[in-house]
Amino acid sequence: MTTKAKATDDSFHVFDTTLRDGAQREGINLTVADKLTIARHLDNFGVGFIEGGWPGANPRDTEFFARAQQEIEFKNAELVAFGATRRAGGKAAEDPQVKALLESGAPVITLVAKSHDRHVELALRTTLEENLEMVVDTVSYLREQGRRVFVDCEHFFDGYRANPEYAKAVVRAASEAGADVVILCDTNGGMLPAQVQAVVATVLADTGARLGIHAQDDTGCAVANTLAAVDAGATHVQCTANGYGERVGNANLFPVVAALELKYGKTVLPEGALADMTRVSHAIAEVVNLTPSTHQPYVGVSAFAHKAGLHASAIKVDPDLYQHIDPALVGNTMRMLVSDMAGRASIELKGKELGIDLGGDRALVGRVVERVKERELKGYTYEAADASFELLLRAEAEGRVRRYFRTESWRAIVEDRPDGTHANEATVKLWAKGERIVATAEGNGPVNALDRALRVALERIYPQLAKLELIDYKVRILEGRTGTESTTRVLITTGDGAGDWATVGVAENVIAASWQALEDAYTYGLLRAGVEPTE
Repeated sequence: MTTKAKATDDSFHVFDTTLRDGAQREGINLTVADKLTIARHLDNFGVGFIEGGWPGANPRDTEFFARAQQEIEFKNAELVAFGATRRAGGKAAEDPQVKALLESGAPVITLVAKSHDRHVELALRTTLEENLEMVVDTVSYLREQGRRVFVDCEHFFDGYRANPEYAKAVVRAASEAGADVVILCDTNGGMLPAQVQAVVATVLADTGARLGIHAQDDTGCAVANTLAAVDAGATHVQCTANGYGERVGNANLFPVVAALELKYGKTVLPEGALADMTRVSHAIAEVVNLTPSTHQPYVGVSAFAHKAGLHASAIKVDPDLYQHIDPALVGNTMRMLVSDMAGRASIELKGKELGIDLGGDRALVGRVVERVKERELKGYTYEAADASFELLLRAEAEGRVRRYFRTESWRAIVEDRPDGTHANEATVKLWAKGERIVATAEGNGPVNALDRALRVALERIYPQLAKLELIDYKVRILEGRTGTESTTRVLITTGDGAGDWATVGVAENVIAASWQALEDAYTYGLLRAGVEPTE
């Protein structure tokens, strides 16, 4: 492991703790390989420090540090090992946990220290004076060993409320012993921005220490609290990718750095790195096996999505009228959502987004608007099914429905057998390129059987369909309109290895709705492949 010159100066720190604090989120269980992959993403993004875990506390983190030294050449970040101050009554030089921190090889060490008097007495079961000695001894020893030291003051804000003089004494002890930064931690996540700003400003004035902030999100204010601390003079922010963390999570790295760069004018990332933020966010979500939040600020796919016709009309004149930044600055894109709220501007902008020039044809745009509203009244949803909308738009713009095949009939059978198993079989009859085709297939459900039968029927004529794969399938039962009758909406996501698309079907039973969505999915897949329609 080598560390090159940092791309940003040392006056402001972006410190990431995804691999330690973020990994404590329920549902995340990182392997060493996962941690190495995430570390590379974070380093390429340009954070200044990557906290890799607690070496010596568990074998996985110990292995991570050993492998990181051999396998990662950091371009922007320094690797940080996390641990605690020495035990009460001992010496830092003889503490096995402190020894493990040194053996990790990390050039920077973060020590967690108690700053709440009740925690010192009840959790550590020692005196307030001994706790200060533990901080001083451990920081001094690690500094003597050539390590840079940061100190996390755990439960600082709650401790400050209970005993402000002692909480500040811990900050002074750490700073005077050689800690580069003392981080004030809102461990329980209960603070609000005005409170954070007031406390940070007071502690900074009274101690003179360089301060950082670590905010949990239990009040939904972690990002706001982090920025409030910066307003008060903190120059070190601790965050996690996508806000992962224990309970409801930590301050989200991406809104914090975006705000610092775009709202505060601070250079905290290497040049051009911010434009890679959306990709990095989604890549890390893939590694931890969690679906990216669609409504996450800056990087969510809905962050710059516009649905209301009033918004679209204004955006058509100037996108800045309804967007606080240009989405390209963070690697995202503006999207127009088509729904029953759509007006003419929404349709025109969506057509432009899809590469379909409507040529200012007001009559055409009006027909599309009415068609969308009519079908959404029946239960269709086009904001979640761009492919189906594009097919509808092309049909209106071109004056014909694109058809690669014409369905004569289809049938799906579910057989309940005496042994408790089920057989699912489907038969489709259709016409393609002037040929009548009948195909039958079995599947693990009636929809899967229909999908397979459709493939059997068409792949010989359209070999491009071999690449298609059904990725996702969603069913929603809509509100009944006449007595106990109900309408079913099916959304299908299909991919071809190069991208994916969503289609929608609506009918009074789930199989018929599924067939509609499948027809659109295959039709759109052939359109993407550049195949000319034949029907």
